[in-house]
Amino acid sequence: MPLYEHIFLSRQDVSAQQVEDLTKTYTDLLAENGGKVAKSEYWGVKSLSYRINKNRKAHYTLLNIEAPATAVAEMERQMRINEDVLRFMTIRVDEHEEGPSVMMQKRDRDDRPGGDRPRGPRRF
Repeated sequence: MPLYEHIFLSRQDVSAQQVEDLTKTYTDLLAENGGKVAKSEYWGVKSLSYRINKNRKAHYTLLNIEAPATAVAEMERQMRINEDVLRFMTIRVDEHEEGPSVMMQKRDRDDRPGGDRPRGPRRF
């Protein structure tokens, strides 16, 4: 079966629980049509680059999908109908990433190169 990465943005005024319910709804829809969701990640509320339908922020959710194209098309059709979903994008990939996505990896200051070096004296 083909592999897809799917990201959708939900309105900022819906709760995190409602976003989880949306994710479960679309996961069940894919399962009914012969697909499955390998991984689901909730990225939280993030600012948008530009306003979409008067929203400045949105809930971001990533789904790694293994499903036939018809199941993905039906899920996208349902998302177009739902007024809580602002945008979505589905990309076909050769393989899914292992582990957490880049958005979920925490980047500490200590992980950066040169992060453990003490600062030199200030120069005026």
